[in-house]
Amino acid sequence: MTTSTTTPHGRLYRQFEALLHELAKFGIVGVVAFVTDVGLYNALRLGFLHDRPTTAKIISSLVAMGVAYVGNRFWTYRHRPRTGYARETALFLVFNVLGLCIALACQGFTHYVLGLDSLLADNLSANGLGLALGTAFRFWSYRRFVFPHVPEGAPLADDPLTPAP
Repeated sequence: MTTSTTTPHGRLYRQFEALLHELAKFGIVGVVAFVTDVGLYNALRLGFLHDRPTTAKIISSLVAMGVAYVGNRFWTYRHRPRTGYARETALFLVFNVLGLCIALACQGFTHYVLGLDSLLADNLSANGLGLALGTAFRFWSYRRFVFPHVPEGAPLADDPLTPAP
């Protein structure tokens, strides 16, 4: 059975297929950023920031944000046209900071309010629950605001990283 792209069923199937494709790429980029974040966080906590979990999390998250931006802009959402390099980068940073705040809120609650201050507890709260909630928020915000679908014929920004023909 073939699915026509002109029927409502065919269009819905195409949209769902595209969403799953983006979600898979977003997930792969997320895994790489996660490994970067958690690896650096634990290295910092076992090193010179052993008694500063929030500082370690901020540093590791900033590095992971850079990894995530490159992966998402140039792989996950490369099929979406640029809507302005400065706009896109600023929104990416804003939504990542908000995602970081979600992870820090989870970590801060367990570490400072509940008194669960071991390295394992900090990892479970910040890199477990906080990461899951922050990731769901990021996927939604990237698709909706940072790398939006642009209608045909809409004016686009020049991509400073693409050479002119």
